[in-house]
Amino acid sequence: MVTHESGGHHHPPSGFIRKYIFSLDHKVIGIQYYFLALFSVFVGMALSMLMRIHLVWPNAKLPFTPGGQMTPEQYLALVTMHGSIMVFMVLTTAPQSGFGNYMLPIQIGAEDMAFPVLNMLSFWTTFVSLVVLVSAFFVTGGAPISGWTAYPTLSALGEIAGPGQGAGQNLWIIGVAIFCIGSLLGALNFITTTVDLRAPGRTLGRMPLTVWAWLVTAILGLLAFGVLLAACLLLLLDRVAGTSFFIPGGLVVTDTPIVSHTGGSPLLWQHLFWFFGHPEVYIAILPGMGVASHVLSTFSRKPVFGYKAMVGALGAIGFLGFCVWGHHMFISGMSPYSAFAFSLLTMTIGVPSAIKTFNWLGTLWGGRIQFTTAMMFGLGFVSLFVTGGLSGLFLAQPSIDLYLHDTYFVVAHFHLIMGVAAIFGIFAATYFWFPKMFGRMLNEPIGKAHFWLTFIGVYSIFMPMHFLGLAGHPRRYADTTGVNFLAPLHPVHYFITIAAMITITAQLIFLFNFLYSMKAGQKATENPWNATTLEWSIPSPPPFDNFAGHVPVVYRGPYEFSVPGATEDYIPQYLAPERVGKAH
Repeated sequence: MVTHESGGHHHPPSGFIRKYIFSLDHKVIGIQYYFLALFSVFVGMALSMLMRIHLVWPNAKLPFTPGGQMTPEQYLALVTMHGSIMVFMVLTTAPQSGFGNYMLPIQIGAEDMAFPVLNMLSFWTTFVSLVVLVSAFFVTGGAPISGWTAYPTLSALGEIAGPGQGAGQNLWIIGVAIFCIGSLLGALNFITTTVDLRAPGRTLGRMPLTVWAWLVTAILGLLAFGVLLAACLLLLLDRVAGTSFFIPGGLVVTDTPIVSHTGGSPLLWQHLFWFFGHPEVYIAILPGMGVASHVLSTFSRKPVFGYKAMVGALGAIGFLGFCVWGHHMFISGMSPYSAFAFSLLTMTIGVPSAIKTFNWLGTLWGGRIQFTTAMMFGLGFVSLFVTGGLSGLFLAQPSIDLYLHDTYFVVAHFHLIMGVAAIFGIFAATYFWFPKMFGRMLNEPIGKAHFWLTFIGVYSIFMPMHFLGLAGHPRRYADTTGVNFLAPLHPVHYFITIAAMITITAQLIFLFNFLYSMKAGQKATENPWNATTLEWSIPSPPPFDNFAGHVPVVYRGPYEFSVPGATEDYIPQYLAPERVGKAH
């Protein structure tokens, strides 16, 4: 068992390399993860912008395309790499590995993560995976065209399957496998730290909902990434070692019979991938749920409504997330009885999601709401989570999914529920914890301009995509100009592309605010939000060992706001009962 005395303790670094590059400090590692995700999200947005421009102006001369004009294969390569970078390097990395690494030890009263060296290794493993993944752009044939889901047999056959399916696909598989290893190391560290290094008085019932979310997410990662790692190894063996895990017999590709493979099942990959893939949705979104609960309580000056129900809902969502992977495979020819079971379980997962939504509304009801930028992004998270979840109810019905599955309706759904909602959780956490991490305040007026442009922008992008899907518009088409029945939908694409341009440009406002405020922002006090949890009991930014050698004691729950009889409208967790002011 790791304890406060044995775990997480190490001496302050003495040189630049150990302090900022190969650091063992969880705070530096958290910032490293955050900047890796920040770089990745701008790469991902640039790829999406190239796709949007090509969809509206298919003959436009674009950068990074041989000959200046994008081919269908290059478009599919952008789709693959955009999805892969966003899912793995942004949505999985920033909320859990970034903010979780930085804040979890402080919120539970620990000096560091349980295994600091493992923590450093998990970051650099993730960094290597990003380098390997991006290098697929620069090899012969370019990046793979098999999508971020990499379905066989397209992903399994090698160069004969098309451009990018040679070295580029190998690099994609290796990069994702390396990422899985880094995520597994991080998950072990998160679970051990939360279980063993809590401060005196920090019982499970006194943990902030952020810590609960990071814990459940780590458990999901431990169970899910191992499956994806195994699937990647099997796929790589099919490609380079002549095995046939996913390649059936009797295939003919460009008039060439594939005689070296027989007996494999492409559906086996789908089962393995989606057994990871659906929990991955919650790996991306659960930390945002924790941040939203934390921020909404702080800025409504009220305790979280139904704290125990919120914890139970997190656990229920995590458990049910492993039971619904088949709803991604309704059109694979599965038994109607299996489809019915997966449909029922998918509808069931809406129950804990609804509990969280109603409890967020209960937290806001009657509160003295402070519309800070962090609060606005927290409210935006709730809005996007609900909107994206409602469209999921349609896709949970096999008969409806048969029509909608390969259309833009699915693109709109998963971007709202998994992508943009998680991004809003990241923004809420950034505006909330920036003062603690860097000792300075982000500019609030600039932050609010960033919020409104982003909030309106993402709805302008993804709501019309639902209508494209209902009209039967297939996804993954690189050029629709030759498809007559799609011609009336072209103005919708034009509108979406203009909205995407404005929304992506708005992120430059955030980037300026972030970088400028790091150096020249208003200096932050120790507790600028009058919040209650342990991170607000120490200087901003925190010292190397967080609590300067003193082990904090937790006396109460994490959301003691507007307590009757108290002189202040908040009572910190770390404040001894005899020091709590009483109103006369």
